[in-house]
Amino acid sequence: MPLDVACEGEFANRQPRSDRWRGRIVTPFPTRYAIPTHKEQTGMTSDAAPFIRHLDSCNTARLPGDRTPFRLGNAPAGWIAPALVPELERRGLHRQDGALVLDDPTRLEGLGEALAADGIYRSHHELFDVAPTAEAPPIARIDRGALPLFGLIAHGVHMNGLVRRPDGLHLWVGRRAMNKRLDPGKLDHLVAGGIPAGHSPRQALEKEAAEEAGIAPALIARATPTATIRYAMERPEGLRRDVLHCYELDLPPDFVPVPTDGEVEFFTLMPLHEAWRIVREGDAFKFNVNLVLIDLFLRHGLIDPDSPDGHRLRAGLSGLDNPAFA
Repeated sequence: MPLDVACEGEFANRQPRSDRWRGRIVTPFPTRYAIPTHKEQTGMTSDAAPFIRHLDSCNTARLPGDRTPFRLGNAPAGWIAPALVPELERRGLHRQDGALVLDDPTRLEGLGEALAADGIYRSHHELFDVAPTAEAPPIARIDRGALPLFGLIAHGVHMNGLVRRPDGLHLWVGRRAMNKRLDPGKLDHLVAGGIPAGHSPRQALEKEAAEEAGIAPALIARATPTATIRYAMERPEGLRRDVLHCYELDLPPDFVPVPTDGEVEFFTLMPLHEAWRIVREGDAFKFNVNLVLIDLFLRHGLIDPDSPDGHRLRAGLSGLDNPAFA
C-alpha cells in the first residue's frame, strides 16, 4: 500500500503525482502534520471572520435580480436567467403574472432532455426530484445538470468521517479526481453526493458510501444526522439553491476507505485542527464542504458557538432566513 503523508503546509496544494496514484489509498501513518501553535490554539474559538468569508461566498444569489420567476403549474419553483427565457418561450412556456410557466410539471423531464440534446447544458444522465420548496414533496423531475439552469432546489448529502485517536480527533478527507466536471482536484468529504430521484437522504448516503469509499451497510447505518445547511449562489453552471443533509460517523481506528468509483484521487486522514487551518486560510476544500466543516467546528468547539460570530455562522448555515428559500 502506498504511503503518502501530507506534511506541514503541503497538503492544500499537493497534486496527484501521476495517474498510477488515482484511486489509491493514502495511509495516514506516520502523521507529520504541523502541531498548532499556542497562538493558533488560543485563536481557534475567537476569530470567525475567515469562516464567515466562506459563508458569504456560498450565498451570492440576489433574487430576483434579472431573473424571471419560474412556475410549475401554480407552484413557484425556480428562477430563469435572461438568456434562457427566449429558448423556453420557443418551447411553449408562457408568461403569467410576470412568471414563466410550465403548465404540466410532468413535462419538465422531457424539456430538460430536449435542452441537453440541443447543447444548452451537459446532461449528467441522473434524474433529481423537483419540489417547489425545500420541504415540499416532489412534483416533477429533471436531469441534475439542468437544476441550476432553472434555479431549482437540489438536495445532497455530506458526511464527516471521524476517527478518535489518542492525539485528538481526525477527519477522513478525499481529493476529487481531476476529471470531475465540477471542482476537480478540490478536497472533499469522505462521502458526499446528490440525492437522486426517488431516494431519501439516508438512502442516498448509503449509496454514496458504498460507491465512493466502500463503506459497508452495517457501518454506514451508524451515521447520525447533524445539520441541514442551505445556501444560494451564482455559479458558472447557473443558480444553485442547495440543501445539504449532513451526517457524522465515528469510524474505527483501523478503518481505511476504499475508493471504488474513480471519482476520488486519494483519501487521507488528517487531524481536525489541520482541516480547521485549511478552511481558515484558503479555498482548498470544495466550496460547500467548507460549510459542512464549519458546522463541525462549531459543534466541536473549534469555533465558539456562543460568540456573536458563532451565532451568525449558525444562522447563516441554516439558511432559514434566506429569501432564496422563502
